[in-house]
Amino acid sequence: MSSEVIAVSDLLARAELQLTAVAGTAGLTRTVTAPRIQKPGLALTGWPEQLHDGRVLVLGGTEIDYLADNETARTVGLTTLFASQPACIVVCRGLAPPVELVTAANAHGVPLVCSSLLTADFIALVTAWMQERTAPGIEVHGVMLDVLGVGILVMGKSGIGKSETALDLVVRGHRFVADDIIAIRRQGQHLIGRSAGIIGHHMEIRGLGIINVKDLFGVSAVRETKKLELVVELLEWSEEYQYDRLGFDDRYDDILGCQIPSVRLPVRPGRNLATLVEVAARNQLVKQQGIHSARAFRDQLNRAMNPEEAVE
Repeated sequence: MSSEVIAVSDLLARAELQLTAVAGTAGLTRTVTAPRIQKPGLALTGWPEQLHDGRVLVLGGTEIDYLADNETARTVGLTTLFASQPACIVVCRGLAPPVELVTAANAHGVPLVCSSLLTADFIALVTAWMQERTAPGIEVHGVMLDVLGVGILVMGKSGIGKSETALDLVVRGHRFVADDIIAIRRQGQHLIGRSAGIIGHHMEIRGLGIINVKDLFGVSAVRETKKLELVVELLEWSEEYQYDRLGFDDRYDDILGCQIPSVRLPVRPGRNLATLVEVAARNQLVKQQGIHSARAFRDQLNRAMNPEEAVE
């Protein structure tokens, strides 16, 4: 399990944040240790209790006006801010930072950056992005798809037919997320899967080589991310293995502390795996609506075998 480290330079690389470094560029390698921003508030009056090291400090119109009010306020406020060892300081709304703030940023090696965004808009954007980047995550081998709105991770040993099954599902109109290495991150109580690295929308098919699903089937055949809701594991058929033939008991896989429903599908000639995965998705949808077909059939069978109990 791992999570990415965020450097201040990573923030500057996000075009949607509209950031420009104005001072303290020697500290662009400083890292953000918490995926939450902080507005200094009372800290500008010399009360530092609420400030935490390694966070992004955001100054809006109120803070800039306060610092510009008088020299004593600036001295006390800036001393308190930099004593907390922030990752960086962001001035929003395109406001010009006080000269003393620029000087202090250069002296402490703390990046001072400006954004033209409104303070609330910047906070919302940067918080969401940082939480995604620092969320616990793992990488797994498999194929991820969106089948009837259900996020499915198809797993199994190399060469068992994962990519071929995924390609068949894409031809049927379902959506492809990623092949080979799947990056999974936990966001709250949900797991979000996406392609790892530069693999993107590519898929390896033995005999054909590497294909680009987006180029072949269009933008409607792919999606960047998808919530993981079902794991389908493909297994080589074995006469000795006792496969689930009734489905009364649900099976779950623990991934990053989340319990994800899972099924195991044995692979043998004549079994249409794409159809089975699609049916598994449909079955998961009805379970989410409170309908459990196998258990309903069991209850119906019990009532047929014990009609006197049904009357009671």
